[in-house]
Amino acid sequence: MKELKINTPSAEYPIYITDNFGGLTGALKKAGLEGRKLCIITDSNVAPIYLESIKDLLGEWEISSYIFKAGEESKQLDTIRDFYMHFLNEKLDRRSVLIALGGGVTGDMTGFAAATYLRGIPFIQIPTTLLAQVDSSVGGKTGVDLLGNKNMVGAFYQPKLVYINHKTLGTLPYKQVAAGLAEAVKTAYIADRELLEYFDKNKAKIKVLSDEEISHVIYECCKAKAYVVDQDEKESGLREILNFGHTFGHAIEMLSGFELLHGECVSVGMVAAMRLNALMGQTSESELKHMEELLSFFDLPIKANGFDTQTVYEQMFYDKKTKNGRLNLVLLKETGSAYTEKNADGADIKAAIDYITTE
Repeated sequence: MKELKINTPSAEYPIYITDNFGGLTGALKKAGLEGRKLCIITDSNVAPIYLESIKDLLGEWEISSYIFKAGEESKQLDTIRDFYMHFLNEKLDRRSVLIALGGGVTGDMTGFAAATYLRGIPFIQIPTTLLAQVDSSVGGKTGVDLLGNKNMVGAFYQPKLVYINHKTLGTLPYKQVAAGLAEAVKTAYIADRELLEYFDKNKAKIKVLSDEEISHVIYECCKAKAYVVDQDEKESGLREILNFGHTFGHAIEMLSGFELLHGECVSVGMVAAMRLNALMGQTSESELKHMEELLSFFDLPIKANGFDTQTVYEQMFYDKKTKNGRLNLVLLKETGSAYTEKNADGADIKAAIDYITTE
């Protein structure tokens, strides 16, 4: 088992990375959560695979569970209201603990429910998708979508612990694995040149989820995110770099009606951001091609053909990072080092969108 620590102004907690659930009971006790009511929140895809085994493992606790319909379409306030009703029926109190068992949608919603029920109760993350393991389960971002706009309602609220069993990835369709790899590649480009080199050398083993290689990728991504979140818990500065490719990607994701996975949209969004970088003379065409080749190796999309450039551009202004009517875009100073660009030219942004929306 590998362990990392998050140390933010509001909370300190561990991230455990392992290949089984055997240490979960000990992790809960070490976090001071012994003897409390637990409520496991999971979705209709994950529940048949893991819910009963996790309940059995935690048999000394009093446990209830709530299962919601899997998919981004459930990530809304109506579902959170259903959570609250379950909490009331189970008489959960401020000492009770929510457990997010699943992917990013489960983690985001469980965290938001924990942040708002009784003005805040503890929760833990047990991410079962690669995207959640390398990114969304760490750092305390919680929330739901609103009127088709991504994560427009939410809170910063840290879990008590994150328990990552990378063997859960073996039950995922490869499409979901690839979506998580997009976020891992993002981390390499914004903060860890050595991780990008590791991807280049080990991409075949990473793609098939070889234990040593995928464990290393998860660890390095969590380490990089822990460093960023420790410095900037509530995204007032440095943490913005974690959104590389996301402003473009979120627009594509929403315009697709969430038919494209979040990680797939991040993949396309990174290509657009790198194209904008090249147009601004900050990275080379060869670096753009290298990114496209790496993403394509993992069977990730690098184009979003059929979307209208102006429509995508206008949708980008619904992004939460927009300030005073201007887009804040995360770009690269160089590979492994990112920054927030507040003054990108609109024509260049549209040219970057053209690049991903046309053959």
